[in-house]
Amino acid sequence: MQVENKHMPDAQQLEKLSQPGPQGPIFMINLVKYKKRAQYEDGRKNDLTGKQAYRLYGMEVIKMLPRYHAEVIFSSHITEIMVGKTEELWDEMTLVKYASRADLLAMTTSKEWIAANVHRMAGIEGQLNIESVSAFPVKAAKEATKPHKNAEP
Repeated sequence: MQVENKHMPDAQQLEKLSQPGPQGPIFMINLVKYKKRAQYEDGRKNDLTGKQAYRLYGMEVIKMLPRYHAEVIFSSHITEIMVGKTEELWDEMTLVKYASRADLLAMTTSKEWIAANVHRMAGIEGQLNIESVSAFPVKAAKEATKPHKNAEP
């Protein structure tokens, strides 16, 4: 398996993104690798780390998400790979739920997202964005993990 961090989707991925996609919500797994120092494409001077530039992007996206039927489910710093190998760890993982792939596309093609994206591009070496869907109904999973009423303690 080859893993390659990118800044933006390639033509084939953009084509898939424009398709209707799975029924129901999608969950985007975002694995991000920061630059040590932010580097803006327009050459502007700055004293930001890559993480700080990415945070500027993130603060803008957080405000946009509700308008695009989306929400952050979980975000964390990556500390170790416990099974498997990679040359380098990503720095952060964020899981975002969108009502549909169309909502993700609408957000990432909006003027406000494009404006905020300059900070994302300045701050990251690259990332993996992985679309996923629920493997099983969450409510059923919670019920399955509850102790049976006749189970011994």
